[in-house]
This record gives sequence, C-alpha cells and structure tokens, in this order.
Amino acid sequence: MSMQRRKALITGAGRNIGRAIALRLARSGCDVVIHTRADKAQAETVAEAARAFGVEALVCLGDIGSRDDMRRMTERVLAGFGHVDILANVAAVRPDNGFLQMSFEEWQRVIDANLGSVFHLTQACLPGMVERRWGRIINLTGMNSIRGYAKRTHIAASKHAVWGLTKALAREFGPHNIAVNAISPGPTETDHEPAFAERIRKQVSEIPLDRLGTTEEIAALAGFLASEAGGFISGQMIGANGAAET
Repeated sequence: MSMQRRKALITGAGRNIGRAIALRLARSGCDVVIHTRADKAQAETVAEAARAFGVEALVCLGDIGSRDDMRRMTERVLAGFGHVDILANVAAVRPDNGFLQMSFEEWQRVIDANLGSVFHLTQACLPGMVERRWGRIINLTGMNSIRGYAKRTHIAASKHAVWGLTKALAREFGPHNIAVNAISPGPTETDHEPAFAERIRKQVSEIPLDRLGTTEEIAALAGFLASEAGGFISGQMIGANGAAET
C-alpha cells in the first residue's frame, strides 16, 4: 500500500503507538513529522529510523495542551512540508484522579490536551486537504471513550468528545474526499511507567485472545486507514482490542 511522498503528521510519535504508526507510514513511503512533547533525542531517534526508509522526517516538539505550541508546530510543519495529507492524533494525557478530588484546572488541562489539540491540528491541516481533495485523519480514542473508568472521568469525557468530533468531521468533509476515523486500542504492550504497565497487564484476563495487543498491530490498522485502500472507511471507531468487551 504505497503512499509515496504523502505528508503525515503524527503526534506522540516518540514512543509506543505513535512511534509505530510513524514508522509504518514511513515504510509505506510517507514523509513524516515526528512530534513529541519535550524529548528531542527520543524524537530524533525515531526520525532517523524513518529516514532509513528513504523518506523525509521532521521533528517537532510541543505541549499538546498549549494552543500556542500547537500553532507554532503547525506553522513549522506547513513551512517545511507545505501541507499535511495524513494527520494521526495519537498523543494524550491520562492522569488518574477521583472526580470529587479533581480541580477544574486539572479537568481543563486534560480537555485542552486530549480534545483541544485535535481541534487545533485538524483545523490547521484540513484546508490543504480540502484544496487537494484528499486527506486522512485518524484519531486515537481508546476504551475510555466507550466504557468510562473510575478516576478517569476527565479522560473518558475528552475521548468520547473526540469520537463525536470524528463522526461529525467525516460527514462534513466526506464530500472533499477526506476520510476521518478513530481507532480504539485495547490493552497494549508499551513502555509506560511500571505502575501503569502492570495495570495494563492485569487486563489480559478480560481479553478473549488472552494476550495484550502490540503497537505494530495498532499501526497496521492506522496504515490501512491512511492508504488508498482504506478510503471508503470513514466515520468509524474501530476497536483493536482482542475482542475485549466494550
């Protein structure tokens, strides 16, 4: 599924699912923007791996919860690549806290990061997609957007809103040949901090396939949705969760 010289922006691409998606798209021929919040060395490592596939890779740093950072990042991306064909909104923040203990500032921080960043980046990238009559937007939602979890009300609210945004954008921009979808990963093997990783491993008992997913499996789905072959799939939230109950 060659996508030679398509331009792709992937947030949260320094590690885990974002990294896997960036490298999958690079392997398919896309020039890629590797975004991460602050770890430039980590992002450069991913960019070097992408360049090994013969594509261009641009590193951009920025806090997804900061409107100014997102504006500066998109300005740099558009100056460097001219346009974005594929936008993968992967980065998110996921702090645990009980609802009654949660300050409004914490609530707003999660909404700004998980929902606001999708708004800002999508609004910046869409005009070029409309002009060229081709585009793919892939939003990562997750099981928080469906189930809701205790002590994660802010995350569940933000991700459920991203799902609503996905469906609405698919309808509004479908006439411009732009497909917009969401991926809802189930428990996935990542290099998160030990406490979070242990919690993920404990969820294996809920998965009929009896194992965690891999970042490469999520990336394979994203790669298909970003390709020409995936162009008739739009307005969907696709679960990659080993048949876990949602």
